[in-house]
Amino acid sequence: MKALIVYESQFGNTEQVARAIGEGVATGGEVEVVAVDVAPATLPADLDLLLVGGPIHVFSMSRAQTRADVAKDDRTPTQSGIREWLAGVTAAPTGLRIATFGTKQGHGRLSGSAATAAAKAARAHGMTVDAARDFFVTGRSGPLEEGELERASAWGRTLGR
Repeated sequence: MKALIVYESQFGNTEQVARAIGEGVATGGEVEVVAVDVAPATLPADLDLLLVGGPIHVFSMSRAQTRADVAKDDRTPTQSGIREWLAGVTAAPTGLRIATFGTKQGHGRLSGSAATAAAKAARAHGMTVDAARDFFVTGRSGPLEEGELERASAWGRTLGR
């Protein structure tokens, strides 16, 4: 099995989740974890599993303006996000399994999900999404809640089977 994980991360939390998922997926095959800024615009024909994830920004995936707001916090935001990447990536190879993930604060106390929004965007682009999963941070900039990296790795193992 060959997998690609594309992530957008502003404070490092989503990157940590992406890498933990990747560790889990790697138990079942080859995996590459890449930031959205360097993700391929054309998906490899031999790709079996694509995972796409990002942080929640204003109840959804980030936009140019929400990334600019991150810059006000002395962070260097990504130039583009998973929203733009999903809109521009070529059609998925036949039989490609797709899952989305996101980081958010609040265990249901706050509505919205980058994972759900990414799944919707992927479907609008003609892709079939198998699963979407949220992982939780303790505050706007993190850190991740206790146990979230283990949960991400376990989910990755499940997806990698």
